[in-house]
Amino acid sequence: MKPSLSLVIPFYNEAGNILPLTEACVAVLTATGRPFEAILVNDGSTDGTAGEIAACAARWPQCRELRMERNSGQAVALLAGLHAAAGDFIVTMDGDGQNDPSDIPELLAAVESGSCELACGWRADRHDSTLRRLMSRVANAVRGRFLGDGVHDSGCQLRVMRREVVSALYPMELMQSFVPALAKSAGFGVGERRVRHHARTRGESKYGFRRLLWRPAVAMVGLRWRMWTGRRP
Repeated sequence: MKPSLSLVIPFYNEAGNILPLTEACVAVLTATGRPFEAILVNDGSTDGTAGEIAACAARWPQCRELRMERNSGQAVALLAGLHAAAGDFIVTMDGDGQNDPSDIPELLAAVESGSCELACGWRADRHDSTLRRLMSRVANAVRGRFLGDGVHDSGCQLRVMRREVVSALYPMELMQSFVPALAKSAGFGVGERRVRHHARTRGESKYGFRRLLWRPAVAMVGLRWRMWTGRRP
């Protein structure tokens, strides 16, 4: 049976987070009463991620692994998962356990109502370090003014989109942080809802100062130029 919903989660060295996160997601998606699939993208992990994804696939037939040959980064892994998704509606989220699957139904309802084609989570009450929250606040303010994507929290990976939105996305540095801007520039409606956010309890963040500030700034300038010129890579 063709899935109505597709869940896409990129994982890179997230052993310990995968099984509990997937279990929570399966419970939420099952409660919708719709056929669904869960695409668990292994982005070249070197820890026990592969084994944990295999355990998920064995326990829940809706789950399958999409394995990247090497660590390619979250943008590439996410885009690969999105292209592999078969559902009419696609749910994305981070693999670190900080997003809350119980927020999925509200985002899905926003898209199904026709108010938007992409519903983005807004982590209004973030549970990260003070430095990370401050850097994110500055980055979101600059990005919002520069790109005009109309969302408060472009870095939140908890989103629901119609599958047509995938056509607006293309490989670029930190693409995962610019999904709202790419969707809006392609003419899709973008909305947002406040969502829960939890402190990381296992593993380590993959984002340091350089990845949270300088790389997004460079990528944003490149994206703005493409939006002005209408060029895609």
